[in-house]
Order: sequence, then C-alpha cells, then structure tokens
Amino acid sequence: MADKTLVAVFSASGVTKRVGEEIARISGGDFFEIVPKETYTSDDLTWTNKQSRSSVEMNDPSARPKIANTVSDMDSYDTVIIGFPIWWGIAPRIIETFLESYDFTGKTIVPFCTSGGSGVGKSDTKLHKNVSGDVKWGKGVQINRPNEGEIKKWLAEVL
Repeated sequence: MADKTLVAVFSASGVTKRVGEEIARISGGDFFEIVPKETYTSDDLTWTNKQSRSSVEMNDPSARPKIANTVSDMDSYDTVIIGFPIWWGIAPRIIETFLESYDFTGKTIVPFCTSGGSGVGKSDTKLHKNVSGDVKWGKGVQINRPNEGEIKKWLAEVL
C-alpha cells in the first residue's frame, strides 16, 4: 500500500494555504488547514506593534493558540507535510499547538515555510522539541509560491 500523506498548513494571509494546496495536489495528499479558534485580524498580525496578538504570542514560548479543527484520522497518515509562514524567524506558536496535539510516532514530518524576508533558518529543527516518539524529520524548505516545478523537485527529495 502506498504511503498516505497529509499536508497540514497554517496560513494567516493565504500565501501558505495556496502553496500547501498545490503540494497536496502534486503529492496526491490530503489537505488540512490549521484554523485558529480565534481568527487573526490584520491588527493581530502587526509585527511592529509589541502589543499585537502575534507579537505577544511569539514573545511567550509557552503560548499555545487554540485550534478550531482537528485531523480526525491522523493515525492513517505515514507522512505529514506541515506548512507555516515565518514569524519572528520561526514557526508561529499555533504550529507548536498542532504538533503537540497528535502522536506522530512512526511518521515522517516534513516542514515547509513561506516568508517575505527570512529563509527556513532553524524554524524546522526548532519544531523537533514539540514532537515526542520515534519520528523521522525531512529537511525543511522555503517555498513562497505554488510553483509546480519547484514543488515537484522538492517532493522527489523528501517523499
């Protein structure tokens, strides 16, 4: 039986969602959008405002924004591709919420990010601490647009 893939993404502006949908289409995987229980407004996302919701969350390593939806059959997936925008050089705290919500034992997790300024950096390896058990990690990559050629090349390396 072929490996079953889930592409799970958090997207505040829609960019990461579009890339994730294209990755799911090309890989034949299922698409899942990580939806915050409380939607982020444009004011929440103003990174120059130290009091904005995103600034407060990112400055608090213990912050775990609640997620409105769940993956009902996580056990059925062999590979989870997880996508997120880069916030403050790392993944948004809601990605930590997601990773701490499921048992990924025996699965492969492959992160990708979108970013207007910085690259992957350590954002992919910093997530390892949020997952316990025997997990294989694929190398994270930055993909800023749903470019079929770029995505196919990356998927050939990680899947």
